[in-house]
Amino acid sequence: MTTSISSAEVNSLRDASTEASGPRTEASISKPVEPPVYRVQHTLSSRFIFLNLCVAIVLSALAFGTVHYWALVLFSLGALATVVLWVIDAWSLGKLRISRNPLQIPLLGMLALGLIQLLPLRETAATGALTLPESRALSFDPYSTRMVLVQVATLLIYFAATLVFTDSPHRLRLLVRTIIIFGFFLAIFGLTQSFVSPTKVYWFRELTQSTAFGPFINRHHFAGYMELTLGLPLGLLFAGALEKEKRFIYLFAALLMGVALIMTNSRGGIISVVAEILFLVALTMFRKRKRREEQDKAQRIRNAALRSALALALIVGLFAGVVLLGGESVLSRFVGTVNSDDPTTGRAHFWSVTTNIIKAHPFLGTGLGAFAVVYTRYDSRNGLYRLEQAHNDYLQVLSDGGIVGAALGLSFIVMLFRMGFARRESRDEFRSGVAVGALAGCFAVLVHSFFDFTLHTTSNALLFLVLAALATMNGR
Repeated sequence: MTTSISSAEVNSLRDASTEASGPRTEASISKPVEPPVYRVQHTLSSRFIFLNLCVAIVLSALAFGTVHYWALVLFSLGALATVVLWVIDAWSLGKLRISRNPLQIPLLGMLALGLIQLLPLRETAATGALTLPESRALSFDPYSTRMVLVQVATLLIYFAATLVFTDSPHRLRLLVRTIIIFGFFLAIFGLTQSFVSPTKVYWFRELTQSTAFGPFINRHHFAGYMELTLGLPLGLLFAGALEKEKRFIYLFAALLMGVALIMTNSRGGIISVVAEILFLVALTMFRKRKRREEQDKAQRIRNAALRSALALALIVGLFAGVVLLGGESVLSRFVGTVNSDDPTTGRAHFWSVTTNIIKAHPFLGTGLGAFAVVYTRYDSRNGLYRLEQAHNDYLQVLSDGGIVGAALGLSFIVMLFRMGFARRESRDEFRSGVAVGALAGCFAVLVHSFFDFTLHTTSNALLFLVLAALATMNGR
């Protein structure tokens, strides 16, 4: 069995099965050359892998965001099944398909960092006869670090599978439509539950320490999920990649997702969705010169005005929809907390303590997933409440992974946007619209990550990586 490593530029298998032609005559040379027809070999295993990916996107959100152990076990078993099917696919074709997309490198680096943090290299204080010896691992919470490693490895498998097996225009459209349709129905479910049973998840699970919305036990995480799903229909709309008869459908779906997002009462979500729309305007207006030169000046001005008008209409429509649905309290809370003594609602203290942790452990951090254990050692308050996350993903990456972890995260973001900006120049309008929308969804969540920890929810992290794959794929 041979090994075939496929580049992200041609992403996965693209067997150029062009029909063999005879010697070229003068007549044939004078005719325009038709583009080659690419035939993709889809084994039964590859079909199941792609189906498993689509199912994982849906079920990971419905299973409370996949934050509980039972859900994580099922999620990991799905990834294991993907690996088995991948091996069968390689055996059937006689070659193993692997993407060269460089976004996989930071994720591999994060796995290596976690393994290093489990090494017994930390000096510990002497213990008494009745005291259990402290772990000498660099991580202050080795168990949580192991769990994070499993989670990252599982997400990496799904990410790599997306890069390799979304290998045809049909699969690309199917994956995009799956995300949009699911986001639309998830928004309907979230809005319905917020009116009928706002304190319960699925009308039976009562929460006491968080506010639920839809299937998520934290409303901010639902907002983050909507930011991701919202990007694709908006990207296709702003890029002009939809037929006229479909534009209203996609616009309606986007508006409903946006209204559901705002109804979560998440200030970080509201800021992020506005930033997402403005980012889309900028991303579609400022194309490369070679794309702009194809249009005359009047047409460019007209297109810019239309995109700006669409953005303004979207923002107005979102807030109007919230008011019509009785969401005045959402807007009043947003304004009220800004004018309060602590507009960060305690986050400023969390960030201050996290900064002290970073100063004490700058290079390798305290261990992936160890934040909850370490925070109590530096908290200046009475410690009555246990803080699981820093409510700022960037500070928490520095706390958990140190400078090394931050460098890995920064490299992922830089490569994502550099590659995404290049993919938006695709001559295929649908492909360009998908790249623009996926990049906008990722941008919105990265903005939201300054205020919350939406990417610590497995379903959100999975969809973020799927969008990152869609934004950086090429060759279809």
